[in-house]
Amino acid sequence: MRESLAREGVSGARLWIGRAVRIAVVAGLVWTTLVGPAFTGWRLVALCAGIAATLVTFRGFFRTTLAHRLWPSIGLFVLLLAAAFGLAGAGAQVPATVLWCTCAVVAMERLPLGVAVPCSLGALGGYAALNTGNWWATAATAAGLGLAGYVVRLDAEARGNAQRLLAQERAARAAEAESAALTERGRIAREIHDVLAHSLSAQLVHLEAARLLIQRSTDLEADREQLLEQVTACRGMAREGLDGTREALSALRGEMIPVEDFLRRLAAAESARLDVTGESRAVPAEAGLAVRRVAQEAFTNVRKHAPGARVSVRLEYAADVIGLEVRDSGGRGAPGELAGSGSGYGLLGMRERAELLGGTLESGPDEEGFVVRLRVPA
Repeated sequence: MRESLAREGVSGARLWIGRAVRIAVVAGLVWTTLVGPAFTGWRLVALCAGIAATLVTFRGFFRTTLAHRLWPSIGLFVLLLAAAFGLAGAGAQVPATVLWCTCAVVAMERLPLGVAVPCSLGALGGYAALNTGNWWATAATAAGLGLAGYVVRLDAEARGNAQRLLAQERAARAAEAESAALTERGRIAREIHDVLAHSLSAQLVHLEAARLLIQRSTDLEADREQLLEQVTACRGMAREGLDGTREALSALRGEMIPVEDFLRRLAAAESARLDVTGESRAVPAEAGLAVRRVAQEAFTNVRKHAPGARVSVRLEYAADVIGLEVRDSGGRGAPGELAGSGSGYGLLGMRERAELLGGTLESGPDEEGFVVRLRVPA
C-alpha cells in the first residue's frame, strides 16, 4: 500500500491543486472562525492553538500511514476525532463538520480496509450527531462522503498498482540487459579462446621443434636451414593469428567471408583434404561462425594430441542444417608438452557454441584416430 500513498506517479499539477485546495479550506475555516462574535480574547487564542494542533496531528497521521505504522495511525486518528468533538463543544460548528468529513474520507484512503471502515463510520457518526436538523440530508451527505472516500481509495490503489508494475518492468529490463551483457561477454570469450588457441598452439609446435633442434644439435650451422624453416613457420602462424584476430573482430561486427572459402584456406594451410557435399548457399552469421571455430579447434587438437596425422574435412549442406566433420588418422607423433597446453575447455566450448544455436556436437575416438562432428541449424 506504500505505493498507493506515495507521490510517485502523481503529476505536478495534481499535487499543486491538492495543496491549493487544502490551503484554501484551512484559510477559510480560520477566517470564518476569527470574524465570528463567539470567539474573543483567550477563547480565540485557544481556538487558534487547537486548529494548529489539529494540523500538526494531521501531518503526523499522513506520515505514520505512509510508514505503515498502524497503531500510531489509529491513535492519531482518534485524536483528530477528539479534536472535532472539542471544536463542536466549543461552538466551532463549521470547523468540526469539516474535520469529521475530512477524517471520514482520509481514513478510507490511507488505512487498511478492515480498519478504515470502522474509523470512517466513527467520523461520519460524529458528523451525523452534530447535524440533527434534517436527517435525510445528513444521511445522504454521510453516504456520499463514504462513497467519495472509497473512490479515492480505489484511485490510490490503481496508482499504486501502476507504480508496482512500472517497478517490475524496470527490474525486468535491467535483468534482461544484464543477461544480454553476460551473453555477449561469453560470446567474446569464446572468440578470444578459439582464435588464440588455434594460432598459439601452431606457434608452440614450431617453437618446440626449434627448441629441440637447438638442444640436440651438435652443429648449429649445419642445422641452420631447419631452424630458419621453423622460425619462418612460426612467424607465419603469428601472422595467421593476427589475421584470425582481425577476422574475429569482423565476425563480431557481422562481416565475414563465406564459410566454404574459409575452410578451403584453413585446409590448404593445414595440408588437409576438404570435401563439400550439397548445394552451396549462404548461412546465418552465427552458424557460419560456429563452423569456423569448431574447425579451428579441431585442427588445434590434432596438433596437440596427434601431430603428423592426416586430416580430412567434410562440409555438408543439408536442408535447414549445415554439418561439419573433421577426422584425423595415422598420427605419427606422440603427444608431448603441447598436449598439456591450453585451458582444457576446447571441446566444452565447441559443444556450448553448438547448443546455444540449437545444434549438436559429437566428438570421440574413431577407428584410426579422432573425429569431431557438428550440426547446427542454418
